[in-house]
Amino acid sequence: MLEVRDITKIYNPGTITEQRLFDRFSLTVEEGQFVAIVGSNGSGKTSLLNIICGSIPIEGGDVLVGGKSISKLKDFQRYATMGRVYQNPAAGTCPNLTMLENLSLADNKGKTFGLGRGVNRKRVDFYREQLRSLGLGLEDKLHVKMGALSGGQRQAVSLLMATMTPLRFLILDEHTAALDPKTAEIIMELTDKVVREKHLTAMMVTHNLRYAVEYGDRILMMDRGHVVLDRAGEEKRNTSMDDILNMFNQISIECGN
Repeated sequence: MLEVRDITKIYNPGTITEQRLFDRFSLTVEEGQFVAIVGSNGSGKTSLLNIICGSIPIEGGDVLVGGKSISKLKDFQRYATMGRVYQNPAAGTCPNLTMLENLSLADNKGKTFGLGRGVNRKRVDFYREQLRSLGLGLEDKLHVKMGALSGGQRQAVSLLMATMTPLRFLILDEHTAALDPKTAEIIMELTDKVVREKHLTAMMVTHNLRYAVEYGDRILMMDRGHVVLDRAGEEKRNTSMDDILNMFNQISIECGN
């Protein structure tokens, strides 16, 4: 279980542009939940993910996993049990390394590095099978540099790399936003497959309201640092696009957007 407890986040404290985004904000995500998070710009969606991952500091509160605080851990320490896929397909991978080298780095996450070879040739067949499971024909491109792949191919490999080692949480930060519609659909289907098959707890920020309705078993809508809608299970399955769109439009009108 992931718990964000009474967190306070202030941007630019003590300045004329000071903004208190979260004020004793709390949220609990049960193990195995796939949570879709929507909201307008500035609602706190990505800031919430960054706080969970340790990418930005907080002024108060705590982040707990399984009842134990992780607030004192650096981001790279948290990533030992967390995987993250970013909005930019170029993030999270090394463009000048081959796909084989990138997969090898991901495969060694959390392990001690010495002076041995970075690529374990005994794992090549495993990597090839993992790529074949994506259904994109990448299994025969292990020696192609990551930077030569298309955005969709790179994002699919990023998803694979993020979930290659045992995880407790998968963080998806608008991971389809930079892709064309057809490729975005492929990545969402792959995401759903990976989350279900690996029994992951996942949090997905998205601006695509349809994805938020169709995927996952819980939906949150945020507005100015608050959760204004929280539906899970049967209630979430009965939520329609019109429900979400009407509420989203009402919030936008109230904000003057």
